[in-house]
Amino acid sequence: MAKQEVLKDAEFEELTETRVDTKHRVSLGKILGGQVTSFRVYRNAHGQIILDPMVSIPAHEAWLFKNTRAARLVQRGLEEAKRGHVAKAKEDYSKHVRGDT
Repeated sequence: MAKQEVLKDAEFEELTETRVDTKHRVSLGKILGGQVTSFRVYRNAHGQIILDPMVSIPAHEAWLFKNTRAARLVQRGLEEAKRGHVAKAKEDYSKHVRGDT
């Protein structure tokens, strides 16, 4: 895999130094955000390792990440909504909203 595909930013800061435990594991719990569930692991010829944080998504939502056109349309819609570019619905849908949601 090409370097530019892996590295999103070449600026790194040292966060901490840690040691491997008796089973050769490294604890990352204190420096991770709560959403990270796994990592892609890369190693170069010098033995340096990059951990690329990953998050899991529900299987029924995975189609969106595989369909670039749909993903672009969703992103565009979110950006338009953020700017306040929304259209009024022709019908009043409030009658379909359940009170327990």
